[in-house]
Amino acid sequence: MEEPQLLHSVTDSVATVVIRHPAKRNAMTAAMWAALPPLLGALAADPGVRALVLTGDGGTFCAGADVSTLQGSPVEAQRLAVAAEEALAAFPKPTLAAVRGHCVGGGAQLAAACDLRFAEEGALFGVTPAKLGIVYPSSATRRLVSLVGPSTAKYLLFSGELIGTERALHTGLVDEVLPVGALDARVAEFTRVLASRSLLTQAAAKEYADGRTDRDGHWLEQAAASDDTAEGVAAFLERRAPRFTWNAITSG
Repeated sequence: MEEPQLLHSVTDSVATVVIRHPAKRNAMTAAMWAALPPLLGALAADPGVRALVLTGDGGTFCAGADVSTLQGSPVEAQRLAVAAEEALAAFPKPTLAAVRGHCVGGGAQLAAACDLRFAEEGALFGVTPAKLGIVYPSSATRRLVSLVGPSTAKYLLFSGELIGTERALHTGLVDEVLPVGALDARVAEFTRVLASRSLLTQAAAKEYADGRTDRDGHWLEQAAASDDTAEGVAAFLERRAPRFTWNAITSG
């Protein structure tokens, strides 16, 4: 039996993190929750990484937390899950969840912490703490509300019911729905686009979109010191692809 683990690779400036726990539909163990923040930290610090994809092994994204880990210390299990969620939300480069199959509980928590979510037709989404008598974390609740609005968030949290891709797309829980067999190609295509754009623009926009209000001066300084604007304008006028160089790791 394969050990539960997080796999990762980097190809063409895009990091891919794969949740693998085949015995339990990629449910997250305590060790997997604990391993995610340092893995994300290492990928964030890699100047060669310009975007990140989170996905599940095989035909399932993530069935949530491994419920057996809740028997010992539910409070500690939730602490680890929240730390992983917050590390993913704070990742300084664009993140995308590529979802097949079940995206439930802690899996939905991780997907919601990504910037974008692309799903294959037939995927199912659910936020299920009410089935276990768990108080859903405030950070995860606020993030869910920001994506789908209070009414749909309450529907999901109160009932624990699963919704399909059509409703998930309509409510804003997912950004694109792809036919079966087309998800990988679309994710590869779109992340190539992300990796080609200005990381300066993306990093500032991510902070602003997430509600950060105290960094206007910082980003003005970064823009003034960067060559990205001059390069972008020159590339546009010369009708060529821009070569953006700004990176938070090297900018100081």
